[in-house]
Amino acid sequence: MPAHRYRSGTTRRSPSSKRLPALGILLAAFSLILAVPALYAVPAQAADVPARGSAHLGMGVVAHDGQGGTPATGDATQTEGVDVSSHQGNVAWATLWGSGVKWAYAKATEGTYYTNPYFAQQYNGSYDVGMIRGAYHFGTPDTTTGATQANYFVDHGGGWSKDGRTLPGVLDIEWNPYGASCYGKTQSAMVSWISSFLTQYKARTGRDAVIYTATTWWTECTGNYAGFAAANPLWVARYATAVGTLPAGWGFYTMWQYTSSGPTVGDHDKFNGALDRVVALANG
Repeated sequence: MPAHRYRSGTTRRSPSSKRLPALGILLAAFSLILAVPALYAVPAQAADVPARGSAHLGMGVVAHDGQGGTPATGDATQTEGVDVSSHQGNVAWATLWGSGVKWAYAKATEGTYYTNPYFAQQYNGSYDVGMIRGAYHFGTPDTTTGATQANYFVDHGGGWSKDGRTLPGVLDIEWNPYGASCYGKTQSAMVSWISSFLTQYKARTGRDAVIYTATTWWTECTGNYAGFAAANPLWVARYATAVGTLPAGWGFYTMWQYTSSGPTVGDHDKFNGALDRVVALANG
């Protein structure tokens, strides 16, 4: 019987020694698996970027300006309001009305790619319980022109009528939740974009839009431009006991978003005047 021959250079090994190379291969494969996340991990900031359309009034306030208390209650010279978006879904307007809320703004649009699916319930529901209501647009200067977005806003709920119950539209212009804070624009280019939006909004509605912003963003991204203050009411964002420094040009605020953690819907606001001044703004 011919002898069993091994290949040249091989030696006979015990069964246990045969398992050692296999064990080494398994360990190497396991090490490679552990290394893959480090090699191919998505950057942390990419994971934190929200979905387009999810932005809302004050989205960046806490992260950039922080928060520190709320103003005193019971001031008869100010009128309580709220602002809502799709994050609140169907809103309990009767509850808010019963708590003393007299005016409201609902997000209508963002860019030229998003409309709030809850807008009808929010816009009409607030009106139906007796509130003075309005609509706002979250501006995205990196996607389309200001005039184009103003048209989109008016065409999708941002219009105005002199019924004593409808407030002028709002341009929400603040930190970009999807990328660079100033949307990749220089300060002069940002001012031009805002001007384009405001001019077109007035051409379509006959009203000067309200500007919602935060002083720190306005300073960084417009160079603290003062040129809109004469015509456009200011809605300032600051989550603190006092409104603080206002953007250049405005000697007073019309509205103040003071918290994102108020009762029922979270985002609560003060109108700088009694209810008759809210009506006056609605009437133009």
